[in-house]
Amino acid sequence: DVQLQASGGGLVQAGGSLRLSCAASGFTSDAYAIGWIRQAPGKDLEGVSCIISSDGSTYYADSVKGRFTISRDNAKNTAYLQMNSLKPEDTAVYYCAADNYGVSPTADPYEYDYWGQGTLVTVSS
Repeated sequence: DVQLQASGGGLVQAGGSLRLSCAASGFTSDAYAIGWIRQAPGKDLEGVSCIISSDGSTYYADSVKGRFTISRDNAKNTAYLQMNSLKPEDTAVYYCAADNYGVSPTADPYEYDYWGQGTLVTVSS
């Protein structure tokens, strides 16, 4: 099975930066999708960003475009989410998730088959 381990959350002031990491293992396909999904208190899951391992194509939610950058290191089976210019509304639990046969980046958090544990990001005003 695919296993995912997210890390890098923490407390940061508005305008600051954090980088989340998602270490993955167990993929059986050369083309898979890794995404970051967040859930703020009392709100639904939101697909934040997604990247395809084979061609690096990406998706970003409008709310994070221009501030967040997703990347991957295929040799390390690790994906990253660089978050800059953080806002209090970015406060949420961030999950990394994977689709073992992803060929196009998705906005839908429910398309992922595997989920890691969440990491809490808190942005203070």
